[in-house]
Amino acid sequence: MDLFNRLQGIFFNPKLTLKAISEKPIWMDTLIIFLIVLTIFSFIIYPYIQKDQLQAFKNDFQRQESMGEDAYNRQLDFFENPPQWYIILMTVVAPLVAHLIGFLLPSLIILGMGRMFSTEGNYKQVFSVYLHASIVDRILGNTVRLVLILTRKSVFQTTTSLAFLFPRLEITSTAYKVLSQVDFFQLWFYGILAYGLSSVLKVDVKKGLILAYGFWLLKTLFYIAGSFLFPQSMH
Repeated sequence: MDLFNRLQGIFFNPKLTLKAISEKPIWMDTLIIFLIVLTIFSFIIYPYIQKDQLQAFKNDFQRQESMGEDAYNRQLDFFENPPQWYIILMTVVAPLVAHLIGFLLPSLIILGMGRMFSTEGNYKQVFSVYLHASIVDRILGNTVRLVLILTRKSVFQTTTSLAFLFPRLEITSTAYKVLSQVDFFQLWFYGILAYGLSSVLKVDVKKGLILAYGFWLLKTLFYIAGSFLFPQSMH
């Protein structure tokens, strides 16, 4: 199956498309497209991230007191006039590493979880179906998020999750953290991923759904716990 048929098949015939990919794992061309598109996305939204972070830093009076005036002013100047190496780090290097880990690690965890249901399948198969199913969230979902970011001119509180329905919620609130994980495109992604997992592991679709959404729930709990333990690094 060629690249075009795989990409459009994820939306119009995900069951047969992921079955074909599981039987003959293909991933290199899709991964390259992902990394290029996601790097461009990171580059486009960086000015808005910079503006949001700068505003949040200026409003963090507690940090200003703890850092002292001199250190605070140096940090403020860094955010206002970041060096070129920092821009490259934030728009190219960090996104590439983060997205690679975001594809490789979940596939490994899902394969491990899948061993509760089956001894069939291998990492390459799980990675291939996970990567292709991610098109729904990483390409289509990010396209919608990009439109919202460009419209709102802000990354903070720009979401395609249930949190979108509650625009007055603070991003640091528990309610926002929970609702932000119930994302329409991610739920769609995990739903079709179930077809791929059922084909790889040779189990029925019901078990594939349990595995896919079980991983989503695990990821959600980890994110919420991390947002409380490391609040500055989660937004």
